[in-house]
Amino acid sequence: MLSKRIISCLDIKDGRTVKGVNFENIIDAGDPVELAIAYAQQGIDELVFLDITASNEKRKILVDLVSRISRQVNIPFTVGGGISSVEDVSVLLNSGADKVSINSAAVKDPGLLKKMAGQFGSQCIVVAIDTKFENNDWWVYINGGQINTGIKAVDWAKKITELGAGEILLTSMNNDGTKKGFAVNITKQISEAVNIPVIASGGAGTMQHFKEIFISGKADAALAASIFHYKEIEVLELKKYLKNNNLEIRI
Repeated sequence: MLSKRIISCLDIKDGRTVKGVNFENIIDAGDPVELAIAYAQQGIDELVFLDITASNEKRKILVDLVSRISRQVNIPFTVGGGISSVEDVSVLLNSGADKVSINSAAVKDPGLLKKMAGQFGSQCIVVAIDTKFENNDWWVYINGGQINTGIKAVDWAKKITELGAGEILLTSMNNDGTKKGFAVNITKQISEAVNIPVIASGGAGTMQHFKEIFISGKADAALAASIFHYKEIEVLELKKYLKNNNLEIRI
């Protein structure tokens, strides 16, 4: 059995780490380079860096910041936000990213996803799905949660798997920042519908939430931000708790 992974997310705005609730009310959470170094030392399994306003502001990601972080950490590092071409992927991988995460661009041009996977390999292509439950279903949103695409999340997960995605980063907008738990239902649906790893994101507040998303939600990895940024949960304590609950985890 593959080990379950604990991932910390650095949401970046104007070069700073930020955190919000339900994709709104954004507040400062610290320097991204300092946080990245701290997480690597604490035993986090992977880092995700998301330039959360790049797509909406129609600009490229902060390559210099990516480079500075990658020089300081020795754990897998995924970068996303505003990636819209094969060239963007090349620049980020050359700047030290291990994987790239795309969202809006994949929805607008699914053929681009196929090209990226073909050129760089599925193992470094993560597709982020921002999803919201409304009108009795889970819908895919793009542009930082601003636009409802009218595509159902499970259908999109199946489609991107066929196109070459190597991993799914699934964020529930309803749960994001609430600390009331991950969206177990949609995570389980997507985990069962595809044969690639699914990272659950949005809503972590307690150690039990992680156990629940791994066991009931069938997630391969769980991502959190503010509970780690503000030291509400220590990474090592979380890993020990999960191991004590018979989950395969790296300590």
